Amino acid sequence: MDQFIRKALGLPVLASENGKGVDDLIVWIHWLMIALFVGWFIYFVYALWRFRARRNPKADHYGVRGHTSNYIELAVAGIEIVLLVFVAIPLWAKAVDVTKIPQAGEATNIQVVAQQFAWNARYAGADGQFGKQDMRLVSSTNIFGIDYTDPNAADDVAVLNEIHVPVNKPVVTYISSKDVIHSFKIIALRVTQDAIPGMRIPAWFKPTMEGRYQINCAQLCGNGHSAMSQGFLVVESQEAFDQWLASKTGGATTFE
Repeated sequence: MDQFIRKALGLPVLASENGKGVDDLIVWIHWLMIALFVGWFIYFVYALWRFRARRNPKADHYGVRGHTSNYIELAVAGIEIVLLVFVAIPLWAKAVDVTKIPQAGEATNIQVVAQQFAWNARYAGADGQFGKQDMRLVSSTNIFGIDYTDPNAADDVAVLNEIHVPVNKPVVTYISSKDVIHSFKIIALRVTQDAIPGMRIPAWFKPTMEGRYQINCAQLCGNGHSAMSQGFLVVESQEAFDQWLASKTGGATTFE
């Protein structure tokens, strides 16, 4: 049934564990819209029948004399308050709870810096620790401002437009921007997070399906905005990921 509904709604492929909650919300909203459509259509037909000209040949200038409509309005308002207080707010609080972000060692940690018009990603390397950063060191060839005098920076890996992650393991991305506001969006994983200059915002997901998924920018970021879709997230086995990361160590990708 779930797959039938997803197919009927034309939802894109789902490749993450946390994305199911997003799809469930979309499905419930559609059920609500269907209920509202049916309800208002029934009311529309009733109004056409109840207030037809043959039944009311003469206009009634006094209008409705009962209080049924007031009671219905109060009931609707009450239901909306219940949905807001006991459903919407708790779900939102759960979604933005930063204490649920996987800790170091439990997840693959990646720094992502957007810029006009590409995606830069940085990995900690084999030692699992990022080298020091200094914003004064940021340049066209050092996007992350890495301090290469720090021994921990020796095996750090920086790549351009292709981010690799292992399947079935949480991934924490720390998202920022070098220039204007961008938005890191991977439709298949149901992940969207604004990339804001001067801020490093965590966003996490758990990929469940191997594949190559397009990264989009969900904010209009300039004339070359469409070029941001040249970024891809590659989900692969842990073994394949380890081999890929080892092949990149010591050969950080930079560009001007």
